[in-house]
Amino acid sequence: MRLNTLKPAPGSKQTRRRVGRGGGSGMGKTAGRGHKGQRARSGGFHKIGFEGGQMPLHRRLPKRGFTSLTRNDCAEVRTGEIEKLDAAEIDLKALKAARIVPHGALAAKVILSGKLTRTVTLKGVKASKGARAAIEAAGGKVEDAPKPAATSKPAAA
Repeated sequence: MRLNTLKPAPGSKQTRRRVGRGGGSGMGKTAGRGHKGQRARSGGFHKIGFEGGQMPLHRRLPKRGFTSLTRNDCAEVRTGEIEKLDAAEIDLKALKAARIVPHGALAAKVILSGKLTRTVTLKGVKASKGARAAIEAAGGKVEDAPKPAATSKPAAA
């Protein structure tokens, strides 16, 4: 095989149609645009989804569902990922530094997935029931984040 003998596979390359070049070409006269109508004219263009003035499908159907803006605020952390960390005390800052949790996360929750054999202390990080049991079984502990003081309205006199 030589570079100067290389050719594309048969049938993979087709010559482009030269439209409007006489009846003998098979694409003369109307050049494949049919007779009359908006699409036959030059500049006859309409937006995608336009249905000739009829209410388009995307406006006939109801809107449904939404995308939560806070879906990435609380990140999930697996117990197997905690096992790989070097720190004994694990908080949100340590998880961000290890790139386990995204930079923009406001909170994190540990879920049971993978083995945990070493003792770790979770500070200010939530844990599921199974993850809490696994951490305590390995000799660690989960210190819940202090809840902010509830601000109550002064009683009306």
